[in-house]
Amino acid sequence: MITVEDLPEIDTPWSTVGYLTFKRTYARKFEDISEEEADESLLDMNAPTEEFEDTVVRVINGCDKQFGCGFTQEEEIRLATYFLELKASVAGRMWWQAGTKTVDKYGLASMQNCAFTVVDHPIRPFTWCMDMLAVGAGVGYNIQQKHVDKIPAVKEWFEAPTRFDDGGADFIVPDSREGWVRLLGKTLKAAFLSHSEEKGTFTYSTQVIRGKGTPIKGFGGTASGPEDLVWGIGEISKILSKRKGARIRPIDALDIMNIIGYIIVAGNVRRSAQIAIGDPDDVEFLLAKRWDLDDVMIPKWRSMSNNSVACSDIDDLHPFFWEGYSGNGEPYGLINLPLSRGCGRLGETQYPDPKVEGYNPCAEQSLEPYETCCLAEVFLPNVESKEELMDITKLLYRINKHSLMLPSHHPETTEVVHRNLRMGIGLTGIMQALPEQLEWLDDVYSELRRFDEYYSKKNNLSKSIKLTTIKPSGTLSLLPGVTPGAHPGYARFMYRRISIGADNSLVKVCKDHGYPIEFKRNMDGTEDYGTVIVTFPFKFPSHAILADDVDVIQQLKTVKLLQTVWSDNSVSCSIYYNKDDVPRIKEYLKENYRNCHKSLSFLLQRGHGFDQAPYEEISEETYNKLAAETQPISNISSVGSLDIGDEECEGGACPIR
Repeated sequence: MITVEDLPEIDTPWSTVGYLTFKRTYARKFEDISEEEADESLLDMNAPTEEFEDTVVRVINGCDKQFGCGFTQEEEIRLATYFLELKASVAGRMWWQAGTKTVDKYGLASMQNCAFTVVDHPIRPFTWCMDMLAVGAGVGYNIQQKHVDKIPAVKEWFEAPTRFDDGGADFIVPDSREGWVRLLGKTLKAAFLSHSEEKGTFTYSTQVIRGKGTPIKGFGGTASGPEDLVWGIGEISKILSKRKGARIRPIDALDIMNIIGYIIVAGNVRRSAQIAIGDPDDVEFLLAKRWDLDDVMIPKWRSMSNNSVACSDIDDLHPFFWEGYSGNGEPYGLINLPLSRGCGRLGETQYPDPKVEGYNPCAEQSLEPYETCCLAEVFLPNVESKEELMDITKLLYRINKHSLMLPSHHPETTEVVHRNLRMGIGLTGIMQALPEQLEWLDDVYSELRRFDEYYSKKNNLSKSIKLTTIKPSGTLSLLPGVTPGAHPGYARFMYRRISIGADNSLVKVCKDHGYPIEFKRNMDGTEDYGTVIVTFPFKFPSHAILADDVDVIQQLKTVKLLQTVWSDNSVSCSIYYNKDDVPRIKEYLKENYRNCHKSLSFLLQRGHGFDQAPYEEISEETYNKLAAETQPISNISSVGSLDIGDEECEGGACPIR
């Protein structure tokens, strides 16, 4: 166990938005770390929060006490130094949870960034997804027709449950995450598994659910009250009622999952990362996010997921797939399941993954149904030698390995996670790393594989089926200000927008320091008065590779290279393209996709149509003007109700803690 006094004095190299991002996203109130049953109504929303040194100590001591990593004090100090120098990072979820009572209560699930399931059962995939989203994991789900067809028809006698806020209701919804999930489960059971008309509906009461604005202690944020839950159950019931006597379709499964995400967004802290994986010829699915179709009412909840299609041959793609690449809607991604099952790094067939059915929301981690996965990160440009990189990855490996051995409150999740011990040690800042640093990767990966063999045998653990990854890294990369993951820098000078809860005391801090603030605008043009967008000046160093410096084919070749030398999971990178690049993209994929790419996603560099986008290119003059009008934020004693943004994936909302 270490204390802040044991740490070396290090001036952490924050970016212009790094310290604020840490405070907004990962710093906990001191009062909510160890008090398991405190009265939440008495919590001080503006109580003092951790500084980075405090968070580092909490996480490292959690690795010892809760995970059993067995670090020596010398190793703990070395690890803390890497963290403070922003050379390495645990996953965002771990920065937030490790060392708290939440881990003692929920175990494995509280620590995981990534989760996945297959929609092939009338109840379990949906309730599992809702529960995992509520504890902070991003969830992927496969809604291909072959899976959804296994779900029975909706009963003819199903009727939407009726809210009856009285003690005489059939079901009084408990004021807990589990209570909300149980209400969803009872609704689905009435729709799919009831045996008579009298069991095809029920009444429920929300009278004990805490009121809107009450602090949520364990996972942060504030309660939304019962109305969003009631709304969501009503909308799901409408979808099910339209299918009475028939099976639901993949598009229905998508909508139910998206509504679940919408409930969680409102009910906690805007965390609801999803990826939906469908068939390449499912027209309804391919048109699900065509916001440009005026004659089609696209439900607002469909913004909750990134959407991809499962195919190994681009000739299987319906023409509607490519229409999304012309700016008419969100371009769908590609998931290559045969390649994901067949190898680790490209060509390494000695590491098969035969039970993979999908991916996590950012599509860097291939997963089996009900599997979760933990991540870690290396800020490659800040690492000084190959030996240092090896040391960092081994220390991060040990943290991940032991955290994966925690039990889950879902038995099927415990089984698959303990069997695979899948992790993803990632790299970020790749496009501003030196050539010498990139040359280290192959050797370090090979050493990490040998270390896994040795360490697993020594500790009587299963070998890890996968070890490495490249994720988008939108938020962690903000801490030192490096280019995110394998992405080039968006522009040399840009606006960097960050979302913050409107009631967070950070809003006043940003305003007092001169940063522009506006309410978040919804897709229908209305304003979200619960969330504000803060705009910061941001720039990348002169040697960083920018999007304008590398064309679409070069980006695809970089992904292929990283899939060869580093990532045995996948490489998640939104490829920047322009509309006239699409023919070249098709030509490249015709030759390379089947055997070289496990997952791919694309984003229009310009003309993407996203309002208040996280990145917006500006001139050097505009950058200098805003920089002169603002003061860097370097010392904040407290923050209000903690929340998270959606910077991790450009097209969706991947989890960042």
